[in-house]
Amino acid sequence: MHAMDDQPAYYLDGVRLRDEGQEPGQTPNSPQRRWIGVHFECCGVYTRIYRNRQGTAYEGLCPQCQREVRVRIGTGGTDCRFFAAK
Repeated sequence: MHAMDDQPAYYLDGVRLRDEGQEPGQTPNSPQRRWIGVHFECCGVYTRIYRNRQGTAYEGLCPQCQREVRVRIGTGGTDCRFFAAK
């Protein structure tokens, strides 16, 4: 059995990111994708996850066990850019 099959995904829907303005250090014509940092406590690794094409959430995978993580974007959210997936 693959590790992804027996582990639930991380849905940090209780955390909502504020999506106002541009990424810190990003210029208006910058081609860089928006990202947030996530520490996956399941495997003790840190990685960046990127905003989805729809612009509604940041989505990614633990680089070791492939557990999914999703953080929604919306008004009234936080400016925090680093999270722990517990």
